[in-house]
Amino acid sequence: MNFGIVGTGLIAEFHARALAEIDGAKLVACLDKIPERAAAYGLSHGCAAYADLGAFLAHPGLDVVNVCTPSGLHLDAALPAAAAGKHLIVEKPLETTTERCAKIIDACRKSGVVLAGIFPSRFHGAARAVKAAVGEDRFGGLTMGSASVKWWREPEYYAKGGWKGTKALDGGGALINQSIHAIDLLLWFMGEAEEVLAWTGTIGHEGIEVEDNAVAAVKFKNGALGIVQGSTSVWPGFLKRVEVSGLGGSAILEEENLAFWRFRDERPEDEETRNRYAQTTATGGGASDPAAIGHHGHKLQFEDFIRAVETGCKPLVDGVEASKAVSFIEAIYESAATRRPAAVRHL
Repeated sequence: MNFGIVGTGLIAEFHARALAEIDGAKLVACLDKIPERAAAYGLSHGCAAYADLGAFLAHPGLDVVNVCTPSGLHLDAALPAAAAGKHLIVEKPLETTTERCAKIIDACRKSGVVLAGIFPSRFHGAARAVKAAVGEDRFGGLTMGSASVKWWREPEYYAKGGWKGTKALDGGGALINQSIHAIDLLLWFMGEAEEVLAWTGTIGHEGIEVEDNAVAAVKFKNGALGIVQGSTSVWPGFLKRVEVSGLGGSAILEEENLAFWRFRDERPEDEETRNRYAQTTATGGGASDPAAIGHHGHKLQFEDFIRAVETGCKPLVDGVEASKAVSFIEAIYESAATRRPAAVRHL
C-alpha cells in the first residue's frame, strides 16, 4: 500500500518512521507548499517531492494520503484527495470545527474511501485494558471521569511555527492542540458527553489568539460527571492523566503508564496487568517538548487502517469517532465565551 504525506512538519517525521516499520507499506510521495522543504523531506525519506497538490495526487500508484498540515488546512487537502479516490489518514484534530469535520466525512463517504483520524493513544496497551474493562462492566456504573493535561510550552513554540496559537489555523489552543488526546480517551472510556460548563484564559503566553489554560465540568450522557483541565503554561509539564471511576473500580492512566488499577471483583490477571503497564512510557509524552513522543502508537493505528482498507471494515477511529473530541472542545469554547453551560452536539 503506497502512502503520500501532505505537510512535512514535525509530525510528518513520526508518520514516516511508523510507515517504515510496517511490512508492505511504502512512503512514495510528499507534498509541501515550500518546494525546498518538500525536496529535503523527499530526500530524507526516499520519496518523490511535490509542491503542487494536483501533481502529488496524480503520483502513480498512490493509495493513501496522510494529512499533516496545520489543523485549519486539513479540509483543503482532504477534499481533493477524497475526490481523487485516495484513502485518508488525518492528523488530530480532524478539523477545527464539527462543521468542517462533517465536510471531510461526507466527502469520504461519497467517494467510498476509508477515513481515519489520528488518535494513537487509543492503541496503547494500558488504554486498551481500560476500554476492555469498561466493556466488561468491571467499573460498575461509571460515576466520575477526568482528563488532565498540564503541559509546558516555551514562548518560542508559538512564535516559530507561524500558525500555532492562531484561531484560524490552530482552531484553539491548549485544548484542541495538546489536550485532545486525553479528551478523546476520556470520551472513549466514559461515553459521549451531554453538557459542559467551562472557563478558559490566556495567562502564560503573550501574542497568541487562543487559550493556554482551560477547565471544564462535564456531564456525561450516562449520568456520570467529570473534569477536564488543559494547559500549556504549567512548568515543567507533567504526563497527561486520565481517570475513570465507578461503583466497582477505578483506573488511572499517566500517558502509557497504568498508575492505578483496582476492582471490587479482583481477578488473578489484575496483578499481571498492573505490572505489565506500570512503567511503559519511554518518552516525556510531549509534556514539555513536542518532539518527545514515540511513533509506536502511529504504527499500530496505521496497521489498523490498512486492515480496514483490505477487509472493508471501519478503522477503530473513523471520521465520526475522530470528530467527537472536536465537538466536545467546541462546546467548551462556547461555554467559556457565553459563561453559560453548553450542549455537546455530536455528528
